[in-house]
Amino acid sequence: MTDEEIDDVDKAILYALQEDARNMSSGDIAERTGTSDSTVRKRINRLESSEIIKGYSADVDYQQAGYPLRMLLYCTASIADRGELIPDILAIDGVISVQELVTGEQNLLVTAVGESDSDITPVAQALLDMGLTVADEVLVRSHETTPFGKFNSEESD
Repeated sequence: MTDEEIDDVDKAILYALQEDARNMSSGDIAERTGTSDSTVRKRINRLESSEIIKGYSADVDYQQAGYPLRMLLYCTASIADRGELIPDILAIDGVISVQELVTGEQNLLVTAVGESDSDITPVAQALLDMGLTVADEVLVRSHETTPFGKFNSEESD
């Protein structure tokens, strides 16, 4: 954060929100952190304002939703252009994320989902049309996430 460092209360708030932001009330978090409800709300507002919390989203099981293919496309773009291309890549139908990589020849990792190969092929073609090289494609069987453990003070003790 620009003005203040993240302390243990901030970390506990981040951990709780990563666990289940939709069902975790500020009162629940206050109870965990030994602070007040209003303190938690102020902290969340500060974390959002400083863009440490960039937003909230649903954790979608694309396979259950009818999109069983999850493809990782490792791409190469010019170093000068790679960051600027991200919004255009995210606008491609089927793309769900883009990561900018700073080591190695492949410097963009694009994740796309679809029902079949015919959904993924246009994504790869759109990337090629943007001047990217698609160096590798990897089909993902499963994808799971967990809250960042260093934010959990209970595990740090």
